[in-house]
Amino acid sequence: MRIVALVPGGISDQILFFPTLDDLTQNYPEAEIDVVVEPKSVGAYRVCKSVKDVFAYDFTDRNSLADWGNILGTIRDREYDIAISSNQTWLAGLLLWLTGIPKRIGYRSQGQLFLTTSVPQKSEQYTAAMYHDLLQGLSITSACPPVAINVPKQDIQWVETEQKRLGISDSGYLLIQIGQGENSYPIENWRQIIQDFQQRQPSLPVVLILDANSQLVVSQLLQSFPDLKVTAPEDLGKLAAMIAGSSLLLCTDSAAMQLGVGVQTYLIALFGATDPKKVLPESDRILVIKSPSGKLADISPNTILEKVWAG
Repeated sequence: MRIVALVPGGISDQILFFPTLDDLTQNYPEAEIDVVVEPKSVGAYRVCKSVKDVFAYDFTDRNSLADWGNILGTIRDREYDIAISSNQTWLAGLLLWLTGIPKRIGYRSQGQLFLTTSVPQKSEQYTAAMYHDLLQGLSITSACPPVAINVPKQDIQWVETEQKRLGISDSGYLLIQIGQGENSYPIENWRQIIQDFQQRQPSLPVVLILDANSQLVVSQLLQSFPDLKVTAPEDLGKLAAMIAGSSLLLCTDSAAMQLGVGVQTYLIALFGATDPKKVLPESDRILVIKSPSGKLADISPNTILEKVWAG
């Protein structure tokens, strides 16, 4: 049996879809499962154990006829038995219909005309559970399993070397993901938080995650705190392994947060406008701090620190 899933969205959306893919594997252990995702999200499947092949396709309707024909041809050539789509557009439904896949499952929406089975979309719930509801189209009614991350062995080895380089192999560490764009948190607030951590827990190293969007803030924080550690994992597997080795992850709503959920590390997540209940499960390992105004910058450092030291 061959199954294909169409999953638009970013890295976080893909990770939240992992439980659905894992449950498919559980119920169809002999099946080969492929996914079609946006180009920016292909890297998420480095840490997914349930997918064989990943195909890139831009779901935002900016494709040429050649792009459309290529993905249609790729799907048709593989002769899938089942297609599952979290994309609600009529264009995605038309694509699946043209592939000739005998069983096509999606949400009740404008594209349902082209589906063989549609299920109601309960968008008010945890997103992973909402995605998992699609399996009702296959008469799978089990509860949504937790997000699980499969970290490649070579990425674990990379982190062991990285921890030695940073001098944190035996001490544990606080890992901070700065955030970006609307999910960025003011640098002055980060300075206050880092200073407080270093004063209260001087033996606990503070490690910043460096990526293309945080270079300026990280460099400014290093000017204030030269003893900060900096790590720059080049893919999600290495980032997941780095998070798994931390004592605590302090982050905004991000892919790093979802990886933290997947590796079951303790995390403190800062939220602006997003409803935490839609992107995080209930867990005693997760502490959520949400801005009362909907703006991340309006969360005071004192609020965060009080939550941290209150345990």
